[in-house]
Amino acid sequence: MAVTYMTEEGYKKMMEEITRLETIERPKISKQIAEARDKGDLSENAEYDAAREAQGLLELKISQLKNTVANVRIIDESQLNAGIVQILSKVTIQNTKNKQKMTYTLVSEAEANLREGKMAVNTPIAKALIGKKKGDKVTVSVPSGQMEFEIMEVGF
Repeated sequence: MAVTYMTEEGYKKMMEEITRLETIERPKISKQIAEARDKGDLSENAEYDAAREAQGLLELKISQLKNTVANVRIIDESQLNAGIVQILSKVTIQNTKNKQKMTYTLVSEAEANLREGKMAVNTPIAKALIGKKKGDKVTVSVPSGQMEFEIMEVGF
């Protein structure tokens, strides 16, 4: 199993999600299964089948989250170098063609959320940025060809 690097905040959110799934969602699905079972013949009971499928998906999600948590390494933010792009860096980049600026915080795949400006470190753009510093230019292969970005700011 691969090690997942994560912030303390991301770890806490993941633990809260596991607790929510186990204490709220699991009993809710068990109740749905019991109600569907009480309706009689299970061989043609669509509600029962749907509830059992939902239960299977829920258990899979809980299992995946627990496997991730079991292999998490919390990142000590005090040990990070602010001048070099790495996980947890907040990076402002500018597209060299259209001059559009974007700011992202590089996080683990489990914490990624582009709407919140959190980009997974395993994405092509993030991989190109890792190890670079302010002023460096990187070229990223994308489906439409090559894109070049200049690193404008690096921080936390």
